[in-house]
Amino acid sequence: MTEISLEQIKDFDKGLKSFPAANAIHRAISSNGINKATLDPKAAIQSQPVFSVEVKTGKVANQMASGRCWMFAALNTMRHHTADLFNISDKFELSQSYTFFWDKFEKANYFYNNVVKTADLPLDDRKVSYLMATPQQDGGQWDMICAIIEKYGLVPQSVFPESYDSSHSFPLNRLFNRKLRKDAVELRSLAAQKSNQAEIDEKIKEFNSDNYRLLSLVFGDPADVAHFDFEYRDEDKNYHLEKGLTPKSFFEKFVNQNLEDYVSIINAPTADKPYNKTYTIENLGNVVGGREVKHLNVELDTFKQLAVSQLKDGQSVWFGVDMGPQVDRDSGIMDLDNFAQEDALGIDLGLSKAEQLDYGDSLMTHAMVLTGVDLDENGKPLRWKVENSWGEKAGKNGYFVMSDAWMSLYAYQVVVNKKYLSPELVQAQSASPKILDPWDPMGALA
Repeated sequence: MTEISLEQIKDFDKGLKSFPAANAIHRAISSNGINKATLDPKAAIQSQPVFSVEVKTGKVANQMASGRCWMFAALNTMRHHTADLFNISDKFELSQSYTFFWDKFEKANYFYNNVVKTADLPLDDRKVSYLMATPQQDGGQWDMICAIIEKYGLVPQSVFPESYDSSHSFPLNRLFNRKLRKDAVELRSLAAQKSNQAEIDEKIKEFNSDNYRLLSLVFGDPADVAHFDFEYRDEDKNYHLEKGLTPKSFFEKFVNQNLEDYVSIINAPTADKPYNKTYTIENLGNVVGGREVKHLNVELDTFKQLAVSQLKDGQSVWFGVDMGPQVDRDSGIMDLDNFAQEDALGIDLGLSKAEQLDYGDSLMTHAMVLTGVDLDENGKPLRWKVENSWGEKAGKNGYFVMSDAWMSLYAYQVVVNKKYLSPELVQAQSASPKILDPWDPMGALA
């Protein structure tokens, strides 16, 4: 073992004393924090919000104190489409609370099935420990919101609005996860007693009944919007009224997208994920019997070009990133040169994209929407326009500017229409996926 001696400490301190401008750097950091003290204004100068390709959008949404970024991003891409088709005001939103209800309801049932599936494993098995650590939470994946919409449809926010707990989800998650763990105790006990499947199914049905009541009391009862009327004024101030809609008929008329056409593309340059192959994550999903989470891994240039192609056709792009490193939330700049931390502290933080994934330094933490890109004379991206879901106070009226270099290192997933894929990639995407461990970083958004 390598120990640290007191003599070494003296040498280390001599090195500190000789470090250029050490006292000035310390004063700046101690008074302002590392990020503010090392903020480089050049990054903002290089990140002007001007784009050669831009999709018409509108007012940004706000997920508030919840982890629904993936859901907001998906519904934002759909509301862009709806607003364009029907000339609806940019303030129009699809109900995130409605999909949140069904996602949590289905995740609980998905958890029960995983508990039964792993009931023969000891509690200290890594898969069981991982399952019990977070029975359900707010996060999710593109394929998971598709599974919800395909089963339950969508409604406008005006008929199923936000509740306090949909916008501030921590207390509900703490309570709900405790209930699910208690339910897991009973299910594992039934399995240990060799109960038959009918008995287990009946117990899960009982739990699901409790969950429906719990979630309805928190969010509102989705049965209340089984049939509803939708009224709105378009951008020309014309009044419209659609009567007798159902969530599915609303989706079919006002969103009118075939979700099967949209596929998840990732860029994960690690040795365990060869390019042009598909991957899924064990035990990740929400709707039992619904759409599975599936990613096609491609090279970085292909990854970007697919996003550019969809933007050029006037359609925004759902994408997933690691939203922590080198992001200035106040200015909305995502740039590798935002904070000169290495220069100020005299350290080297360089890791490749593969290394930061393999060594646990980076993973997908946030989903947003690409709504524009600035291309050079050769058609290569310089910077990207990003619609976030943190409200209008973050960035510039809620929009961020992402440098292409930042995207190269920290963007991991885009969702595009498969019509943009080459025939070879279409064939690759249709293949059965390799199953990754539940804790793989490509499942981290959920």
